[in-house]
Amino acid sequence: MLNDLKINNSFKLTKFACYAAYFTMASVFCVPPMLFMTFREMYGISYTMLGSLVLTNFVTQLAVDLIFTLFAKHFNTALTVRVMPILTAMGLVIYALSPTLFPNATYVGLFIGTVIFSVSAGLSEVLLSPTIAAIPSENPQRDMSLLHSLYAFGVFTIVLLSSLFLRLAGRERWALLVFLLAALPLIPALLFMISPMPDMASGGKSEIKRNASGRKRMIATALCVLCIFLGSCAENTMSNWISGYMETALGIDKALGDILGVAMFAVLLGIARISYAKFGGDISKVLLIGMCGAAVCYLTVGLTDSRILAFTACVFTGLFTSMLWPGTLIMMEEKIPGAGVTAFALMAAGGDLGASFAPQMLGIITDKVTVSAFAAELGTSLGLSAEQIGLKSGMLISAIYPILGAVLVTVIMRYFKKHGADIK
Repeated sequence: MLNDLKINNSFKLTKFACYAAYFTMASVFCVPPMLFMTFREMYGISYTMLGSLVLTNFVTQLAVDLIFTLFAKHFNTALTVRVMPILTAMGLVIYALSPTLFPNATYVGLFIGTVIFSVSAGLSEVLLSPTIAAIPSENPQRDMSLLHSLYAFGVFTIVLLSSLFLRLAGRERWALLVFLLAALPLIPALLFMISPMPDMASGGKSEIKRNASGRKRMIATALCVLCIFLGSCAENTMSNWISGYMETALGIDKALGDILGVAMFAVLLGIARISYAKFGGDISKVLLIGMCGAAVCYLTVGLTDSRILAFTACVFTGLFTSMLWPGTLIMMEEKIPGAGVTAFALMAAGGDLGASFAPQMLGIITDKVTVSAFAAELGTSLGLSAEQIGLKSGMLISAIYPILGAVLVTVIMRYFKKHGADIK
């Protein structure tokens, strides 16, 4: 007992470094979209080129996930974790210096900076969760949930402070804001340099082949990857479109929609994760309730003609989707002991694929429906524009992700009940 206590104390700084890294990582996701209109006005960058920066972000992360999935055993995991926040700072600095480094092609600097901090973002998803999982703890579920809650609170904090900065200092000083944000990752970088790193198994293919229950473990892992994909679809579709939906479909002022919509979505996301970290519970049931609740929210947003009800459903999607990503990681760690870095990398790939696929699908559906005769006729009868009908249709169809997720969680619960002993 005394030895366990000593081990826990020795990794306290490591755990804090992971939390700080995940908190600061929020800046690379929420700040660039806030600056897109500034870039368009100041440097004449098109919507298509700005949109490609978002695609570059997720594609780079997905590539990092897949590289670690295939070649995890060839990486020095401890060194990679320590370098990760430094890459975040480097990417943000290049992003801020884009007009200076590339005066005639600012977009080139923005693209290079995006690639660099996206590599770091991909590494954070692959490595921070298994680092936390590898640290001896009396309540590993609490630690994992707390890790992911800090990203949500990071989004809320950085969106709020960045909005105030741009309002007070002026949008033309965006580079100074990014410079200040670039200093934040240096805190976890310093903490990682002076912290011990736990041993993390790679979970390589050779281990699976030698294990008699390898086939069942592979099936269980595949089910978890599909679950995190659908959970990520449910979470990121709303988180990426809530601002645009509130402004266009509900007619809410953009600034008010961002504060009441985006920020409250993130707050509920964080509160739910903190609550699970404190009180815990049956993670499978939590996932099932989350999927069912998210499905109800999407159906409500797509079908109701009440602005208040639609607004409430948008925000509460954050509550119900809060545990779908971290909860699936917790479930995998709990049900498949010793999964290793490779499994976490595969899970990150599934989550990133959902985060890039589902929001884009909503955009495609919205565009297709908006120009259809169906939207014009229905919009006329309901007193709505074709674009509003398009957005509502996109939200309605997006309910398929949590609905399928609820079915999948039920299948997973039965699978682990039947084969759990063999897998462990």
